[in-house]
Amino acid sequence: MDDLLRVAPGDLPGAEDRFDRLRRIRWWRQDRLREARVLVVGAGALGNEIVKNLALLGVGNLLIADRDNIENSNLSRSVLFRASDNGKRKAEVAAREAQDLFPDLQVQWFHGNATTALGLGVYRWADIVIAGLDNREARLAVNASALRAGVPWVDGAIEELNGVMRFFAPGEGACYECTMNEADWQMVHRRRACSLLTREEMLGGRVPTTPTTASIVAGLQVQEAVKYLHGLPVLAGKGVQFNGHTHDTYVIEYARKADCPAHETWAPVVELPWGTADPTLAELLARVRGDLGPGASIELAQEFVVALDCGACGRKDAFFGPLDGVPEGKATCPACGGHRAPELTHVLRGDESFLELCPAEIGVPPYDLVLGRAGEQRRAYAFAGDREAALGAAGRNGR
Repeated sequence: MDDLLRVAPGDLPGAEDRFDRLRRIRWWRQDRLREARVLVVGAGALGNEIVKNLALLGVGNLLIADRDNIENSNLSRSVLFRASDNGKRKAEVAAREAQDLFPDLQVQWFHGNATTALGLGVYRWADIVIAGLDNREARLAVNASALRAGVPWVDGAIEELNGVMRFFAPGEGACYECTMNEADWQMVHRRRACSLLTREEMLGGRVPTTPTTASIVAGLQVQEAVKYLHGLPVLAGKGVQFNGHTHDTYVIEYARKADCPAHETWAPVVELPWGTADPTLAELLARVRGDLGPGASIELAQEFVVALDCGACGRKDAFFGPLDGVPEGKATCPACGGHRAPELTHVLRGDESFLELCPAEIGVPPYDLVLGRAGEQRRAYAFAGDREAALGAAGRNGR
């Protein structure tokens, strides 16, 4: 009887509506899915299948993030895209098609680099993050953001006929960074060393995939998310490896590294009335020091470029923003033609020369979080003034 009282009369189990067959599952709670908030990072082959499944299941609140536009090669692996969508933004088209599948869906899309331009507040809004990414750097960034926000995330990867699904949850088993071996880190460091190269040069090729493998792995990802949202046991700190040649499928358990720096959750969180364009960095630092004491510093959620330095002639020019936002042409010194290296920072201690700028002017994305530290004291601050702009209709529910 309690189960029947939880839903509206038109949603009663047995009613011939769109979710009738789902409600016949003994433990199913359609109301839980209707209230759920899901962030999908990546709208390619995996992302299309993830979004399609979430819409068919009746998940109520969705934010889709991707930086790319649709190309011809996407059409053989992406169920939501059509030839007429060529050149359009992946996230926007995926959001439109998801709402067509489920008209009651509250959906917002974000076109940009979700690993540097999507604030931690968006991660914190979500109940769960599901990612369909194609490189280690992006996975490292999503892993850090999700764990700082205290939110689990589901990773998926595909190549040819093979794939893997992994579930990472704060405080439960290994995180993605724990799974990295020495060869993985060497590849990441090589690509980070090419810090001012174009994205095409950094990627250096395309991963061969099939729509069948994408549908299998994305199905596993969404199924784990559904289990999590229903409070069922999930494969936290584990993965499912799928071999499409033999159809062998097996569970992998990853070892948790006690000294892994990615395990830190940013809590407690104070919601500021400001957006990132409102206070100066000096005013923000004063607010943090008013709470934690005069020696407090601010830790930013990512590293930002604050200058470009020419090792050949010594010229240094101020430049602010995330590393991926540095134009390729800025790599060359205008004075001598030498290569310029970015000067990076992620901590504000009060002696910086740019404290008159606001957080947005140095590249802090809307609805981001910063962490105040003073000895053992720590407190996170959310730029809640950006919430509506960052989340749109999807932000009407949740934190």
